[in-house]
Amino acid sequence: MSRALALAQEAQAHGEVPVGALLLAGDEVIAEGWNQPIGLHDASAHAEMLVLREAGRKLGNYRLSGTTLYVTLEPCPMCAMAMVHARVQRLVFGAPDPRTGACGSVMNLVQHDVLNHRLEVTGGVMAEECGALLRGFFAARRG
Repeated sequence: MSRALALAQEAQAHGEVPVGALLLAGDEVIAEGWNQPIGLHDASAHAEMLVLREAGRKLGNYRLSGTTLYVTLEPCPMCAMAMVHARVQRLVFGAPDPRTGACGSVMNLVQHDVLNHRLEVTGGVMAEECGALLRGFFAARRG
C-alpha cells in the first residue's frame, strides 16, 4: 500500500484526485498507475482502470487471474466491475468511500451473489494515510 500511496501523491502532483493503484502477481508488480481523468480527458481513466489496461497489454490477456490489486481508495462501481470481469483474485484498498464505494461501503459489487466471479477483499489498509491525502487535496481545492 505504501507504493500505491506514492502513486497517489504522483496523481496529486499532476493536479489529479490522489488515487494510486498497482497490480501484483505474487511478488511481481505487473502494472501501476494513478488517476488521470483530467490529464487524459477520459472519465474512465481511474487508477484501477489504467492498471487493468496496462496489465492486460503486458500479459496479452484481459483475464488477470491470480492477481492482487492495491488501491488507496475503495473502488467505484465502474472499477469494481472491471476487476470482476478481469478476474482479479484479490483487492486491497486503503480508505473507504462512503459516497460511491462499491466494495463494501455503499454496495458490494465485487462479492455479489449473482456474479460468476467474486474477489477477496481487504479494506482499511493504511486507511488513515490514504484518507488524509484525499482530505488534504480537497481542502486545498476548496481553499
